[in-house]
Amino acid sequence: MPDDIDEEESGGTRSFWSGTVAFGLLSLPVNLYMASKRNAVSLRMLDSDGTPLSRRYFCSKDDEPLEPDDLVRGYEVSKDTFVEIRDEELEALEPEKSREINLTQFVPLESIDPLYFDKAYFLVPDEGAQKAYRLLAASMANMGRAGIATFVMRDKEYLIAIISEGGILRAETLRFHDEIRSPEDIGLPSPATADKTLVARLKKQVDQLSTKTFSPEELADDTAQRLQELVEKKLDEGEDVVHPANLPTQETAQVIDLIQVLKRSLEGKTERKAESPKSSRAKSTKATKSAPKKSSSEKNKPELDIDQNASRAELYELAKELHIPGRSQMSRDELMRALKRH
Repeated sequence: MPDDIDEEESGGTRSFWSGTVAFGLLSLPVNLYMASKRNAVSLRMLDSDGTPLSRRYFCSKDDEPLEPDDLVRGYEVSKDTFVEIRDEELEALEPEKSREINLTQFVPLESIDPLYFDKAYFLVPDEGAQKAYRLLAASMANMGRAGIATFVMRDKEYLIAIISEGGILRAETLRFHDEIRSPEDIGLPSPATADKTLVARLKKQVDQLSTKTFSPEELADDTAQRLQELVEKKLDEGEDVVHPANLPTQETAQVIDLIQVLKRSLEGKTERKAESPKSSRAKSTKATKSAPKKSSSEKNKPELDIDQNASRAELYELAKELHIPGRSQMSRDELMRALKRH
């Protein structure tokens, strides 16, 4: 399931995937938007001086810290027996990249157990596709059918159910069959006949608490709200607010496509600010006098311009292009350091 997609990477309210819903003669270009967001208040671990802490891997044998280049993946086949799997081997198993949502069948909506639903996304029609979008949404709603489809996102293939509701198409990613536990798997007892008198008594209690409609507004996270209020109170009073010193500062940079930067860098076409001919000549003369001569290999080595505000997913894609080992296990900061070393 798309657990590799979070709200930060998807931009919250912007599309993070675009493609085409295709079946028969229908070809419907759509954009994918997250239908939910995380409101939970997250906490960072700090030391006693207020400096944010980062996680590191340690070898359980000699208790020594490991660098990202020392990390490899392993599949445990039995206790203390592993089969090493390299990044390039995992990449070879990835499905073929595609921008198509392949609709394979339509099933009755009520036949899908909600237990299989994982995450919800909105399918939004691309420009000029509104007519076909409305036609598909109305037809599915009238027939009470859900479309079962597959598509590839972030080098993984997903199974989804496309549902029409209120004229809007929604994609629900589905858990695979072997991910669902049965009552027998967790030792639930076999169903037994309940006492009719107790059932009637319980029915009265249920009727007293019954409402005509479900109100999602009542589902509030009270704990997160109280934590947020505590943080705001401490900020207002200046209590327990720490500003760790000597932390590296990040320059504000425009968000750019790192893959395009990489391609330009490898072609030796790095972006430069426009300069006047006079200032360019002056800088060139000064650089010629003061800078040491570079070897031919240094002259041909492209400079990699890394956006300091890039997300982990963007840094991972860049590390993948550069074949940096151990990248799958790295955090965002570790990916940044590995790319700078490269």
